[in-house]
Amino acid sequence: MTDAKQQLIEYIKADAVFHGDFTLTSGKKATYYVDLRRVSLDHRVAPLIGKVMVDLIADIDDVDAVGGLTMGADPIAAAVLHQGAALGKSYDAFVVRKEPKDHGRGRQVEGPDLEGKRVIVLEDTSTTGGSPLKAIEALTKVGAEVVAVAVVVDRGTEAKAIIEAAGYPYYYAIGLSDLGLA
Repeated sequence: MTDAKQQLIEYIKADAVFHGDFTLTSGKKATYYVDLRRVSLDHRVAPLIGKVMVDLIADIDDVDAVGGLTMGADPIAAAVLHQGAALGKSYDAFVVRKEPKDHGRGRQVEGPDLEGKRVIVLEDTSTTGGSPLKAIEALTKVGAEVVAVAVVVDRGTEAKAIIEAAGYPYYYAIGLSDLGLA
């Protein structure tokens, strides 16, 4: 395990894991909640997320851009863009809105033109795989080639199986056992 990954795990455990009774976006109940925005928007942790995620996707060939459904994926994409640039990689970032804008250009996918580009859909944490799949739907409409889904924290639920059943490789950096939750 890299030093950056171990540091990231410690920050997540200390600042982003909450215990109690929670209802997840999926409607499912949980006794813990991982709120990655508590750390993904922290100046100490965002660079670690970038390093860990750049390492995670390093073996995927010819990636042009990274991003996902707003809001969870936004800081992850920015971290990957910046850490990738520091390593000489040319990852652009994009944001997928939940719905197309009802004004201006009416876009749902913001950022560089992704037609014909190889992209990775990012997510902070995934329970059902719904957010990445919604992002994939929008990206497909603009002609992007989605080559993988990469998640910072995998909750150990059906998300991996659902995304892989849809035809996309699923990668994650940190599992529940890393956080002492399994």
